[in-house]
Amino acid sequence: MTIKRLSFLCLFFIILSCKKNIDQNRDPTEIEIVNEEITENDISKLDYIEFTLDSKTQTAIKNWAEYYQLQDHVTNIKKGDLSFFNDNETIEEFLKKLRETIPATVNTPAILARITAFETKLYKLESLSNLSTTKKPELIKTIKEFLEAFSNLNLQMNKKLEIDSHNIQKP
Repeated sequence: MTIKRLSFLCLFFIILSCKKNIDQNRDPTEIEIVNEEITENDISKLDYIEFTLDSKTQTAIKNWAEYYQLQDHVTNIKKGDLSFFNDNETIEEFLKKLRETIPATVNTPAILARITAFETKLYKLESLSNLSTTKKPELIKTIKEFLEAFSNLNLQMNKKLEIDSHNIQKP
């Protein structure tokens, strides 16, 4: 009696594990190719507020070469060029120099916090851009966060110098 049940169960599992019929209408060698490349047009469609440096801030940081280098990298990323993220050592050295060479006029805890937030978004974008499994919508969302972080850094520097320019006399 148990041998019949055991043989019946084995036969049942063998039938279930058999390969199902393949759809004859579809060629198994056909692979859907999806364009996962980020273009300038994709990035220009992003909806975020972009703050640029005002003239006082540009004057105050005119000797901060690393910031202007960063601005060039951001411009390239806006064009869809993510080649900056191919070399991890270069990014780490660049961010270290960026922090070390901050001009005294903008070296405040608030701006350092914005730089830290920007670094976080930069590392997130780097990791996602180097993964082959990253989908285009996810990468575009991360690029938007990266651009917002850079814009917020600019805003914070503008606000710092604007507040410094106000001479409020205390009684």
